[in-house]
Amino acid sequence: MRCNQIGRKAIFWFVLFMIFASQAEAARIKDLTNIRGVRSNQLIGFGLVIGLTGTGDSATNVFFSIQTMVSMLKKMGVTVPTAEVDQLKFKNVATVMVTGSLPAFARQGDKMDVTISSVGDSKSLQGGTLLMTPLKGSDSTTYAIAQGPISIGGFSVSGQARGVQKNHLTVGRISNGATVEKELDLQFNSKEEILFSMKKTDFTTASRISQKINDTLKDVYATVVDARSIRVIVPPEYEGATSLFVNELERLDVDPDVSARVIIDERTGTVVMGENVRLSTVAVAHGSLFIEIREEPLPSQPAPFAPESAQTAIVPRTRITVDEGRDKLLVVPRGISLGEVVSALNSIGVTPRDLIAILQAIKASGSLHAELEIL
Repeated sequence: MRCNQIGRKAIFWFVLFMIFASQAEAARIKDLTNIRGVRSNQLIGFGLVIGLTGTGDSATNVFFSIQTMVSMLKKMGVTVPTAEVDQLKFKNVATVMVTGSLPAFARQGDKMDVTISSVGDSKSLQGGTLLMTPLKGSDSTTYAIAQGPISIGGFSVSGQARGVQKNHLTVGRISNGATVEKELDLQFNSKEEILFSMKKTDFTTASRISQKINDTLKDVYATVVDARSIRVIVPPEYEGATSLFVNELERLDVDPDVSARVIIDERTGTVVMGENVRLSTVAVAHGSLFIEIREEPLPSQPAPFAPESAQTAIVPRTRITVDEGRDKLLVVPRGISLGEVVSALNSIGVTPRDLIAILQAIKASGSLHAELEIL
């Protein structure tokens, strides 16, 4: 067993990702915000998948699969006697939940992707076809209809002794498998004001966005509501053309403000620091202990004139070496920049694992002025 000794062992290369620049890179308003009201809506439906090769729901464990199948047959004009319902077995049918996302401004006839997930104990949806399934929103209104062959992107083959499976077999997808039947009433071009919602809450960035819009329009049209919202009044020249106005605003560049943050992943030894990380004056020393345990078994030969039954024996021998090296006490001055922090810590020979422990200790002392997040 051997523990690495700082300063005595060979230099270890470690990965340190630094988001380090003199100024923050500009980003588009489009990438920093969302527009209130312009969003997708989640849809869900319950349906049947047919055409499976004996991998569907079992009648004994999934009773609602039979009930669903009987209801569908009745809608198709097939009457199933009540006495025969319990004897029905559909090994090629599986009950599924169908989910999708209705895009903003979707119109009747538009296509959308849907995901199909098994509800019962079906073993595989491979080769199955989804029957016509209404997709409803949170208001129980049907907005789309889904139907079509399922793609699971995998397979499963097996013999008597073993089998091979690739990917997940009880979840599939139908590209453009749903057709929009009902539109959401959103008269966007008639809006007199727009509310931009920040993707990350920050007063400084919100203020910069508001100032950038006002400077571009050469008037006060944008105001900061809070750290998450910016209200923008549509100018008279864009009346009835709000979409064109939004197009002009989304292309504007703004320098977002970044919080001081240190991200640590102890599993991989990765440390990521933001450019605004600062330290108060602090002294840092990291203990080093070198322990080496070496097993050196020795053969023991029989003595001269020993009986014939005497045999060579292996005698265990253990050597233990313990050494505590001399560490450097490093004083890190106040207000030091990120690059200087890394150089200073490297000067005492820290590895990524050591750096994680040091940063946690500095944070506990109150000298690290940044948010420390451990993944």
